[in-house]
Amino acid sequence: MPDWLLYTGSRSPHGDDIERLPPPPPWRAFGGEPVLDTPSGGSGNEHQATTYRPSDDAVQQVNAALYLRRPLLVTGPPGTGKSTLAYAVAHELGLGPVLHWPITSRSTLRDGLYQYDPLTRLYAAGRENAPADEDIGRYIRLGPLGTALLPYARPRVLLVDEIDKSDIDLPNDLLTIFEKGEYELPELTRRADPAAEVMTADGPGSRVTVTAGTVRCNAFPFVVMTSNGEREFPPAFLRRCVTVELRQPAGEAELSAIVREHLGPLADQSDDLVRRFFERSTSGTLATDQLLNAVYLCRHADGEDRRALADRIMPYLTGPIDDD
Repeated sequence: MPDWLLYTGSRSPHGDDIERLPPPPPWRAFGGEPVLDTPSGGSGNEHQATTYRPSDDAVQQVNAALYLRRPLLVTGPPGTGKSTLAYAVAHELGLGPVLHWPITSRSTLRDGLYQYDPLTRLYAAGRENAPADEDIGRYIRLGPLGTALLPYARPRVLLVDEIDKSDIDLPNDLLTIFEKGEYELPELTRRADPAAEVMTADGPGSRVTVTAGTVRCNAFPFVVMTSNGEREFPPAFLRRCVTVELRQPAGEAELSAIVREHLGPLADQSDDLVRRFFERSTSGTLATDQLLNAVYLCRHADGEDRRALADRIMPYLTGPIDDD
């Protein structure tokens, strides 16, 4: 294994190796303060993280993104582990819980950065005996992107899931944030005292102090953006990303190994289902998690014809349904 690799795909935690990450390129140094410790806890999906089997190309590109402090754009068909890659990196390098931002056609940059609840604050201010200077931080919650850009000593892992479903403007909006490594909270900058203890996306009770109304990262987050290839992205966006394309397992042996990783002894005598998966995959798109469901169910469903049951559990995602 080359010495420069921090993430190796071993699936075993070795968080101290992240300390070997060299200083960023001069144009990617941000230096936000005060520096924060990484929240404790696992990645948030330990089963997926410890069973994921990355390709050599994925390992190389993850490390390139870490070294260059650039987002990683991960493409590929359904079921190839695009989202799981984020959890695998967080688990192996001890980077804390993954911050998950699922994208829809209605998602905006503001959704990822923070939410402000002025109505609840107005109601609280109108209460009898309310303090003259209400704690504004109680009404500001940082989103997954906003939390990832806090000045952590180690990079947080941010999963921007299915960015190809976004409005056409969101990728370009992200460019400015990824280039500057910071953002402003106007609700704070307009105040005489632009400091406040705000809530984060790490769950109840998690709060941090924002000073001067601005959040600036220290270690640039490890950003994984997944895409199913449903749209093209602007050249300006692509040139600021490290890219990797994940592929379906190349053969039955590789797929059988994945099934054993996930299901252990329940994967015994599943060769016929793996073979059936490959037979059907020539006529339409299937995902690996469909096979895992079929193997698990067929092991427990007594009296059912395994092939017929597996076919019902593995419907095509695209392409024609075969007639047999």
